[in-house]
Amino acid sequence: MKIGFFDSGIGGLTVLGHALKILPFADYTYYADIEHLPYGEKTKSEVKQYVQNGMDYMDKINVDAVVIACNTATSVAVGKLRKKYSFPIIGMEPAVKPAVAYCKEKGKKVLVLATSLTLREEKFHQLIHRLDATDMVDTMALGRLVDFAKQFEFDTSAVYQYLQKEFTPLTIADYGAVVLGCTHFPLFNKALQKSFTTETVFFNGTVGTINHLADILNKKGVVPSTDDKIKFVITNGKLPPSDVDYKKILQTYLHSI
Repeated sequence: MKIGFFDSGIGGLTVLGHALKILPFADYTYYADIEHLPYGEKTKSEVKQYVQNGMDYMDKINVDAVVIACNTATSVAVGKLRKKYSFPIIGMEPAVKPAVAYCKEKGKKVLVLATSLTLREEKFHQLIHRLDATDMVDTMALGRLVDFAKQFEFDTSAVYQYLQKEFTPLTIADYGAVVLGCTHFPLFNKALQKSFTTETVFFNGTVGTINHLADILNKKGVVPSTDDKIKFVITNGKLPPSDVDYKKILQTYLHSI
């Protein structure tokens, strides 16, 4: 069982972490396009090219399936990619549907946090329209969190100050649910949860994505490996700072979920 994960940076580790719990015996390749991070500030054509480069690599190593563990890349590129490559490509979608269902019962609003490019995409607006939830869903772009993640800052005073500034205009008590529409954002769970009430429920699309991956592999009849392996491919050759260990970050996240 050979599974590829693609992301612009380390956010996809939050998705890979769940895959290791559901599909522990597989040969994983994690492709991080650090060179072009953050995607949320790039043009659509640029993002499409970056993702295609990653899929070309996955095609060369003969993966059984690929998870595009990036909401921005999914919203911009996944449709055409599925037509081009023979292997299944599973994307990410903000978990708005369960959040809306939850908040309708509570009489509360939903706040979707994502990158500006994800929030601008027609795919996202069509999702809100299908759910008839325009009046109860608010959005906010928090692209700077991706920059913090790039520097491996998750629980610093600078992160808290940034969030406090961004959330100041909001009436926090109005929101019964917060949707983390970027895979980097769960890395900031501690800081984000402190910004809302203890009753606020956080949603992301990770579990649904990995369950979908497992179903696809099962239908294909892909046989699990005898052990688990993780290979990391970094587009700029090393991470800043150079002594950062992807596996250590992954293990830290796994202990938090």
